[in-house]
Amino acid sequence: MKEPNNAALADEKLTANRPFMLLIAAQLISNIGDWLHFLALLTMVGLKWQASPWEITAISLCMAVPMLLGGALGGYLGDTFDRKAIMIGSDLARAGIVASIVFAGSLWQVYLLLIAKGMMDVLFSPAKSGKLKELVPSAHMDRAVALSSSIEQITKIIGPAFGGLLVAAFGISACYLLDSATYLLSAAILLAVPRAGKYKTARGAEAAPKLPGRASFLREAGAGLRLITGMPAALGGLVMLVTVLLVLQIADSQTVTLFRDIPGISGDMLGWCLAASGLGTLLSALAARRTGRRPLIFMSAGAILMGSVFTAAAIVTAHGEAGLWMNIILFGSFAAAGAGAGLVFIPFYAMLQRRTPEAYTGRVFGTVNSLTSAAAILGPVAGGALVTASGAVPAFILSGVLSALLGLAMLLLCGRIEARDRMAGTEPQVMFEVSQP
Repeated sequence: MKEPNNAALADEKLTANRPFMLLIAAQLISNIGDWLHFLALLTMVGLKWQASPWEITAISLCMAVPMLLGGALGGYLGDTFDRKAIMIGSDLARAGIVASIVFAGSLWQVYLLLIAKGMMDVLFSPAKSGKLKELVPSAHMDRAVALSSSIEQITKIIGPAFGGLLVAAFGISACYLLDSATYLLSAAILLAVPRAGKYKTARGAEAAPKLPGRASFLREAGAGLRLITGMPAALGGLVMLVTVLLVLQIADSQTVTLFRDIPGISGDMLGWCLAASGLGTLLSALAARRTGRRPLIFMSAGAILMGSVFTAAAIVTAHGEAGLWMNIILFGSFAAAGAGAGLVFIPFYAMLQRRTPEAYTGRVFGTVNSLTSAAAILGPVAGGALVTASGAVPAFILSGVLSALLGLAMLLLCGRIEARDRMAGTEPQVMFEVSQP
């Protein structure tokens, strides 16, 4: 079965795709809960428990290590088993885990629960990417990815603001309990999503090579990396994405520490700045249709913007005091940094969704998740060491300068990478060695 004519599909409304809208609705509710939980966690550990920079770094590590170690496995499972069942099971498990944080009385208990939640995130993320590919035709893929990214950023605005109200009115525990309820509601909505999407069989049969019957698990799990290396533009984008994430995590993981160093800063300002970051990325998502032709150019611009903002904001906060102008500067800086982040992430993920065969979506995105998680681990470790040794401001300046330089380097190299990508062809090729009997 072939996919319907792209020209005809392009005239249809994406919102008329009911299964996709159900998936997006589940994502919206779940993401709101994620940001309620995130802000409550930062408030509890960073502000209430006065955790040290290394203890805050350990939180980031607990969230990232499961994705690093299990990304390939999660992607393989998402391509092999029922994606809908995996997402529902992950939601139900996360509902119980997040609710358990209410009873945590020490940091090591929080660490264990975050690791357990991370293991469920490993299963959910590639399964969701694969289900998106099943439900959406290629003519709508850019819009689908942009809408999904917009949902993520809208929840960054709604979640922290609502979380701040909940913490002020009912306490931190209310955020965790409501987060748990969002996962349950997300699972209920996913029950209405089709078990097999409309485009699963067609894309799986026509676009993806068949794996040999006796291929080893490691070879199957590594199919995602082999697909990416066959697409020079995707490979170049991935290298830049991971590298930029690595250098930015040096500072970004210590945002709470930077805020604590500003005399007289309001504790509510952290939530507002997270909302500003979401607003900036939302604006990037709304403009995502224009990034499809040359995604590497937009990724370069995003890295330069983020780096410049990180550097300037650190210098300003080092010489200023809390007040109206400081709040305006922080809010504007986080909004600009969020816009830069959107320019780096959204064009890359849209390109990857477009060009990845449906049957390998889980493994490709599982591989990407593992590599970005490695950056999310190494960056906070370096950040914890640097902040402990010299403070938060030098860490922000260093990561900002390095990010801007990486963006400039990609801007100079993107022409060559795009030329190699055109020579390689538009469709990735994956070669498998057939096992001998």
